Amino acid sequence: MKWEIFHSTRYEYVSAVRDSVNNICLQPMPIPEQTVESFILKVLPASRLTHSHDLFSNRISRFEITEPHNYLVIEAHSRVNTHPPAPLPATEKLCSFGAIQALPNIENWHEYLQSSRFVGLSPEAWKLALDATHGLDDAWLSVLALMEFVFGFLKYESYSTHVHTHMAEVMTDRRGVCQDFAHLLIGLCRVLKIPARYVSGYLAIEKASATHAWVEVFIPGHGWRELDPTHNRQIGEMYVKIGHGRDYFDVPPISGNYRGTRERKMTVEVKITSVI
Repeated sequence: MKWEIFHSTRYEYVSAVRDSVNNICLQPMPIPEQTVESFILKVLPASRLTHSHDLFSNRISRFEITEPHNYLVIEAHSRVNTHPPAPLPATEKLCSFGAIQALPNIENWHEYLQSSRFVGLSPEAWKLALDATHGLDDAWLSVLALMEFVFGFLKYESYSTHVHTHMAEVMTDRRGVCQDFAHLLIGLCRVLKIPARYVSGYLAIEKASATHAWVEVFIPGHGWRELDPTHNRQIGEMYVKIGHGRDYFDVPPISGNYRGTRERKMTVEVKITSVI
């Protein structure tokens, strides 16, 4: 499938601000599962953009606006062709836990096996994971069981959490949005020593209004496989990946700081259309 994506974020400040420094992570990743045909990033007030890659190979754009300004607009236009692999079978054993532990280069996934800013490996998480995978000795089937558990355990509730909500709070309140579903599944996988990482991207649905979040788990012999715990499914051609990291902290769409008032209004608009 070919998608055209328009993502606009506008900040309006009550009084002028200055010395604004921002990092943007909105460019879709050029990976085997998708081809990025074009990407255009615009900033107003006009500013010089610099580009680099972070430690996770995400494309980061950076800009500074030193002069006073009352608004900031960031617009990203992407055109992406998605061609994901076929889903893995949901009933076949594909990988023992021992196969993961025996990987000769397991250190490459060290960061995706540890706790991180918003993901904790607590005894409570360990118990939930064991209960959800009781009787299973296959890592892939365990991951699917964990995803189904998260899907039933949490209630999707808009605005019930914020971008800095920790997995522990989500476990207690049992509600959240897509990033919370992702954080919980990541934590449950990691306590079972299954490498798992956070994915930021887009889901092409009719009323898209923001980025989406899902999970990648590493299955020896099959590589990184993507799962959407918010919808309890393996991803397909309607998903566009922007980047990945240990959790949301590594791949926020926009991050930065400025000098001036804290009173501001933020408006986000995302439009995703299929291209024939």
